[in-house]
Amino acid sequence: MLKDRYGRKINYLRISVTDRCNFKCIYCLSKGKWDWIPHEEILRFEEIEEIVKFACSVGVKRVRLTGGEPLVRKDIEVLIEMLSSISGLQDLSLTTNGYFLEEMAEILKKAGLKRINISIDTLNPQKFEKLTGKPALKKVLRGLERALEVGFDPVKINVVVIRGFNDDEVVNLAKLSFELPVEVRFIEFMPIGKNSFWSEEHIVTIDEVKQKLEQEGSLVPAEKIGGGPAEVWKWKGAKGKVGFISPISHHFCSTCNRMRITPDGRLRPCLFSDIEIDLKQALREKKATLKELFTKALELKPLRHHKNFTRRPMHAIGG
Repeated sequence: MLKDRYGRKINYLRISVTDRCNFKCIYCLSKGKWDWIPHEEILRFEEIEEIVKFACSVGVKRVRLTGGEPLVRKDIEVLIEMLSSISGLQDLSLTTNGYFLEEMAEILKKAGLKRINISIDTLNPQKFEKLTGKPALKKVLRGLERALEVGFDPVKINVVVIRGFNDDEVVNLAKLSFELPVEVRFIEFMPIGKNSFWSEEHIVTIDEVKQKLEQEGSLVPAEKIGGGPAEVWKWKGAKGKVGFISPISHHFCSTCNRMRITPDGRLRPCLFSDIEIDLKQALREKKATLKELFTKALELKPLRHHKNFTRRPMHAIGG
């Protein structure tokens, strides 16, 4: 079992398969120029498979694939099929912007993907284009419908709440859970990658979001599926649920069970810390073992984060 110096058990890996994305979301891209990671520096499928096999052998049960946008990675379904057959892996999920889901949902399901999260921060087409740089809301919503049709369960919708942008939509977004068997998850705006748009004034706390939703009806605790930090609730009579993730106002560091792997093979013990351990060099040059490097990462995992801007933008860490 992977356990850090504070006694936290690590059973969840988030693996970014690319830093590239077909959207340009205002909270993801960094201020200033960021060069894409060269293709030869991105982890190969076989290298990701080797990492996951080792991780599962020492207690990891859950893996989530992220980006960038993971569905722009060529043959991503091949990687999913490779990982889904690994002994000990109980849950394989993926976070996507939803643009390619209409075409790929069934392919991903057949390859062995268990669960899917879709980022939908607004239901307003004009605001969606302003946020992402693409007039693609209708296509993303069709992707959501297709994910439900092919049997992904649960389907979760990620909403980053930004004051002055989409905080007036939280009730309408949450009400998707009345009609659809989805979990709408509200996430506080985080200072990742020296984001030029982020400021304290743009943060909407989860307490504020929850207060708005409770004006529409009492929320009751609901079953939680997955290994993430969300608190999960639902309205009486709703087909789905709502979730709340509060990394800024109510940090959950004491129960953190995860580490992240960047597209270029760096193991990050904490999202908000720029501490990184190079796994790719170990895989390609055999100068250290994965066991040695994971052990080092566990020793360096901080007790809690300090809301620092990270050197890397979010798309180069893994959302």
